[in-house]
Amino acid sequence: MTEFFKDLKYLTAYSIPFVLGVAFLFKGVYAFATPIYVFVVVPIFELLLPVIPKNLSASQRSTKAKNILFDGLLYVNIPIVFGLLFHYLSIVATGKFSLFELVGFTFSMGLVLGSNGINVAHELGHRKTFWERTLSKVLLCPSLYMHFYIEHNYGHHQHAATPNDPATARYNQSVYSFWLSSIWGQIKNAATIQKQLLKRENRSFFSSHNDLLWYLIFQSTYLALVGFVFGLNAVALAVLAALVSVLLLESTNYIEHYGLVRRRRPSGRYEPVAEIHSWNSNHVMGRILLYELTRHSDHHYRSSKKYQLLDHHQTSPEMPFGYPTSIVLSLVPPAWFFIMNPRIPSEMKP
Repeated sequence: MTEFFKDLKYLTAYSIPFVLGVAFLFKGVYAFATPIYVFVVVPIFELLLPVIPKNLSASQRSTKAKNILFDGLLYVNIPIVFGLLFHYLSIVATGKFSLFELVGFTFSMGLVLGSNGINVAHELGHRKTFWERTLSKVLLCPSLYMHFYIEHNYGHHQHAATPNDPATARYNQSVYSFWLSSIWGQIKNAATIQKQLLKRENRSFFSSHNDLLWYLIFQSTYLALVGFVFGLNAVALAVLAALVSVLLLESTNYIEHYGLVRRRRPSGRYEPVAEIHSWNSNHVMGRILLYELTRHSDHHYRSSKKYQLLDHHQTSPEMPFGYPTSIVLSLVPPAWFFIMNPRIPSEMKP
């Protein structure tokens, strides 16, 4: 029973949508409560709460691997995200809010789409069951980033920490430059990967088996429905909220592999992805808020591992802060370079 209550720590992941719900209730200055919580309150908690590198025992691992609670905690995000999205679109469509409130609510909605939408979609996208992967794509739809499913699973996990991966930030590359290169690079890579997958099956790019075309249809239908039900202004705000969620994702991508590279062998092939090619963080607040995404080193080492089973590796490069705090730091490039560049292994530096 004690272990059960410990596992409920992942309920913390619902705190971001909860704060947005409170903001919807009180309005006014509360429109910015969510970004203040994410980028101010959470970093303070990360500094105060302990760093926990401890791994599960064999018996704990066996029990937690079979516990449906951890899967259920992921699934609950779907009604939460879409419920808040529907409410957001319905209230902004009324036109009764000031520009200040619209900016705050849109920024906040984007953070929820990123943290409880894309982040959960990332976890579900690595699952083996068809329906869980489908749920992953459903969560990616309102962020207009469904191609992420293809590029991440078939591209990033193969090419991480190499020049072939647009989602790996280069040494001394700013997060603002990375936003542009990663977004555009992942779109191009997704199209290339899709062509290769279709070619293996002797199918045309315009085949009904082209998932990218279906993603385009689904996302266009989503925006069309928003426009039909809530009006054109709501469409513009839905796109802006999606952009915020994407920038949150790309900021996370930025800190996950910044400056880390895999060695190229004499054969021309890169060494296999290992736990040394991703930045790890054991700061407890970021871990439970992001479903252990911060143990990213082990995720790349064994991408099929469920979030509750991810391990800490002594050999992984460690971040001095949690992921939420690191994202804030990355927005000030000189400070980011000053703190992170000395931590990059010397053999990986250009």
